[in-house]
Amino acid sequence: MTNFTLADLPVSFAAFDAGDRPVGLVIVDEVNGFATPGQGPLAPPGPDSRIDQMVSETGRLARLFDGRKQPILLFLDSHQPGKAEPPYPPHCEIGSGQEDLVPALAWLEHCSGATMLRKDCINGFVGAIDPQTGRNAVVDWVNGHSLAAVVVVGICTDICVMDFVLTLLSARNHGLMPGLIDVVVHEPGCATYDLPRSVVDSLGYPATATHPRDLTHHMGLYLMASRGAVLVSSVI
Repeated sequence: MTNFTLADLPVSFAAFDAGDRPVGLVIVDEVNGFATPGQGPLAPPGPDSRIDQMVSETGRLARLFDGRKQPILLFLDSHQPGKAEPPYPPHCEIGSGQEDLVPALAWLEHCSGATMLRKDCINGFVGAIDPQTGRNAVVDWVNGHSLAAVVVVGICTDICVMDFVLTLLSARNHGLMPGLIDVVVHEPGCATYDLPRSVVDSLGYPATATHPRDLTHHMGLYLMASRGAVLVSSVI
């Protein structure tokens, strides 16, 4: 296999002004089970500066959006006991506390401008579909607020964030949200987990469980940008 570096998959970042048109903030899965040390099998085992940065930047943006009366949508990964999504171990089960927002963002539970959606699958856009009626809560949220853009942050960059962004882009292109123009991914507000091959081997996991953080984070960004997402390094 040909060796390559991250430079072979280039991405570029811009600045984004969230104040000049109707813009919403989407926060993906910043729950204890993914972002609070020791809170479940998919949470960081100890302090993690990258995840801390994501939570801090998300909090800053949430305060900014709330102060400007701009809408906020939160996905919370939430599973019925015993029904975790393969291939992952049981996590974020309802009633465990893992499915709750991290403490730094818990104030959003009482924020009048925030809409919370519990999802039982990786893809939040799919998780927002009511199986009984077929209505999609994300589509309703975007159209109900006449949004021209959404800014997306959360965890994991290459899993839940990417799945949501790619599907949202396709739904936009399909005309489900006629007013939506830009799907923006704020890189400092995103993070993913680190599971290098040496750790995988020491734990007896299959080699396919390997998940080097820098590479997978970058790949998630690259794939989202290749489908039309706008990558940004600052939101003002």
